[in-house]
Parts: sequence; structure tokens; C-alpha cells
Amino acid sequence: MDKSTVLSPIDARLHTGVEGLDEVLAEGLPSNCFYLIQGDPGSGKTTLALQFLLEGVRRGEKALYITLSETKEELLKVARSHGWSLEGIGLFELSAIEALVRPDAHTTVFHPSEIELTKVTDQLLNEIRNTRPSRIVFDSLSEFRLWAETALRYRRQLLNLKQELAKYQSTVLLLDDKMDNRNIAGDPHVLSLTHGVIEMEQLSPDYGRSRRRLRVLKLRGVRFREGFHDYTIEKGGLRVFPRIVAAEHRTEFRREPVGSGYKDLDDLLGGGLDRGTTTLIMGQAGTGKSTLALQYAVQMASRGERSILFAFDEVRDLVLARAASLGLPLAPHVETGVITIQQVDPAELSPGEFAMYIRRGVEEGCKLVIIDSLNGYMNAMPGEQYLANQLHELSAYLNQQGVVTIFILALHGLVSQAEAPIDLSYLADTVVNVRFFEAAGAVRQALSVIKKRSGRHEKTIREFQLVSGSGLRVGKPLTEFQGLLGGAPVFQGGSEQMMRQPNG
Repeated sequence: MDKSTVLSPIDARLHTGVEGLDEVLAEGLPSNCFYLIQGDPGSGKTTLALQFLLEGVRRGEKALYITLSETKEELLKVARSHGWSLEGIGLFELSAIEALVRPDAHTTVFHPSEIELTKVTDQLLNEIRNTRPSRIVFDSLSEFRLWAETALRYRRQLLNLKQELAKYQSTVLLLDDKMDNRNIAGDPHVLSLTHGVIEMEQLSPDYGRSRRRLRVLKLRGVRFREGFHDYTIEKGGLRVFPRIVAAEHRTEFRREPVGSGYKDLDDLLGGGLDRGTTTLIMGQAGTGKSTLALQYAVQMASRGERSILFAFDEVRDLVLARAASLGLPLAPHVETGVITIQQVDPAELSPGEFAMYIRRGVEEGCKLVIIDSLNGYMNAMPGEQYLANQLHELSAYLNQQGVVTIFILALHGLVSQAEAPIDLSYLADTVVNVRFFEAAGAVRQALSVIKKRSGRHEKTIREFQLVSGSGLRVGKPLTEFQGLLGGAPVFQGGSEQMMRQPNG
């Protein structure tokens, strides 16, 4: 839709007040409509509803919370946990409805079957007529369904409520519990009457915190971002992490190589790593994969370009200590904020939240993203499906932003017959292989570039060393070895071809 188009009242969008949700909804909820918010107990329906109303109050709109399932004290407790004040939000609770419908009642025990649904609906509409709120939350449909007793009465009263509320141009959120695994089609009465449906889920992995996700099942006449989107409940409310769609994020940049600071390494890579490409560095544990990536971060930092390292396998202090032992000036750049080391807690992260951290880093000017390692990334989210697809989308997004991306993958096995735990080479534009080999009674490392889509590269295999206090050393091509990549090399030359082993 052209942004210059004047929106009619029914097409005007309301901001939800939930970070990230408006992006999923393509700028918010169309106003003057009925919406169903359905979710598991504990998924955050009440929190979302309060954020929706508080956003209305912040914009000078009248807001009303009709609670049939929670008391005023319970709502205030939720608000206090997030540091909110409900001042400005009208509260119409169950006890007030019961007193108006059954003024002669002497019991505090509520029996839904004893209340006349028509009278309840009339009392609700009277309150709405008196306050004329722009935003209304109806919590919840479960109690309303119990009062109706029959499907016919339930649908009739919902339709009546919808028609009456339309007169006051109110936007209504209907909250409903999802007590079992029934599909939304199991309640067609609500589905057919609402303009939109948002479903919220709470998943419990075998280890770690609960994972929450939502999806928009329906939004009449409006394009929205389909599929599941992760979210968290924190102090301050819900934070939604919209699924990244790479095609929506294109930017102009100059595709050029980025050097490592070592001529031999850059020659092997055909000048360096190109901007807007993804590089996979793979090899056995201890071959120097992470140090190779850190060398690029330090070199780019020396030119004032920002980098971010997501460390799944090592703690932040260990990364800094290892760099210092090799003479890499990583710590000064970390102190100035040019390089960020983000230690990732595997049990506390969802794929959507991780992708949002990366996206924010890029939006703040990050030019290099390192994920160390893909093994840790996969192990951090073992219950998540389609991680490879999510990683592919993330890689495409970074490439279109002109970012240099480095994925590190540890192979299984130490010396020979090392295998990758998962084949992700198709994701990478450049694949660098680092592996051990044995020669002259010593364990050595070999470095080679398997492929580079964005340009030429050297097809030789070179010896590679990490020297304490001196950093990286890249030797001459190992032309007198056969079978290095196969894991069983045969030496056919003299020892003068190989690099001298460092002391210590």
C-alpha cells in the first residue's frame, strides 16, 4: 500500500506497544476490529493485552480492561512485576458484573450457570457506552463460553457484542485459553467473527528455560509476516523477535576483499575475504580456526570497522587470554567497543532472539560477524527444527548487508578421517579447511581453501602455525606431500620444505 494513501478509520493502524509485534503485523493492528489472542496458560496473553492498553493511554486514547477471569489485585500484581502503573485504564471486573446482575446475591462463590448471559452482555455494553473506550480487552472468552452453555447462544451473544462495539469504533482484543492441542478451527464461532487471530505458544525443552513463540493465523485484508516468531517475557513486557526475511533487507555496498594483515594468507584466499560473503572455517579441535577469525576482527578493528563475536564454546575471558598469548591485540579493541564478544548461554537462547542480536549489531554498524561455533549453535538449540534453514536465511541477510560473515565448524575426530557433524558447506561462499597432519615426528597443521564463489583463490595446501607471542605463520605450499586432505599424507620430499617448529 502506498504510504501516501489516506487511511480510512477502519484501515488506520494501532500500535500494539509490544516491541517487534508491529513489524510482524506490518505496522500494527487495523483499528475498529475484533481480534482473538489465543494461547497456552503462561504464554503472556494478559501481559500483551496490558501493553496494548498502555500504548493507547500513552497516545491519549481511552482504554478498558474487562476481566472475567482475573481480579483487579491479580492484574495490579502483573503490572507491578513489569514496573507499570494502570492509571488511565478502566477496569471492569467480575465482582462488579455479579453485583449488578444479582444484587440480592449473598455468596461470593461464582456459578456461571446461574447468571443470565443477556444481562451480563447488557452490563458490559452499558459500561462501554459510558466510557466509550478506543481500546478494549475482554478477558476471557472461556468464562463467556461457560455462561452461554450452548453454542447457539454463545455465537449470538458474540455477534451482538461485535455489532454493538462497532458503533463506538472500538478495537477489541478477545483473550482465550488454549487448554489442549485443538486447532483454532475447533472454535469456528470466534474464528468467523474476528478480523484477526494471534496464537501464542509456550514450549518446554528438556533443558533450559521455556521457549515462547507466536504466529498470526489470520489478519483480514492485510499482509503480515507469516510463520512463527520467537518472543520472551521480561521485566517491561513482551519482546517479539520477527523472523528475518533476507529479501526485505537489501543495501548497496562495494564488494571488495578484506585483508587479514598476512600476505601469504591473503594470497591463499585470493586477496582476502570479500564483503557480503560467508566463510566457513572448518577443522579439528585445536587447529586454529577461532584464531584465524580473530585475526580478521583485529585487522578490521585497526581500520575502525566494528566486529561482533558470538562465543558458544568459550567464555569471554578465555577468548581474551588466548588472543593475548598469541600476541593478538584483541583486548584494547574490546575495551573501546570496536570488537564485541558476546558470550552465549546455550540454555537461555532461542533462534529468533539470536538472530535479533545479530540484526541489531548490523544496524549499529557491525561489518564482521563471527559465530564460534556452529557446533555450539546447533547444540544450544537441539529441540529446534529447521535450524539449517534459519542459518541460511541469516547468512543471506548478512550478505545483503555487505557484512563479512565467518562460521566456525569443528570436525569430529582428531587427526585422520575427521568428519563434519552436519554438512553446511553449501551455505558458505568460501570454505577454508584447517587440519592436522604428522611429519618428521611432529603434529603439524595444514591450511587450504576448498572453494571461493566470489573470485579466484590459491589451490595449494600450505602449512599453518600458531606461534606464542607472534600470532599466525603461513608457510609455502606443501608440494611434496600427497594425501593431505584425505587424512593420510605421504611425504615425498625433504624436510627443508617444512616450516621450523617453534620452541615451547
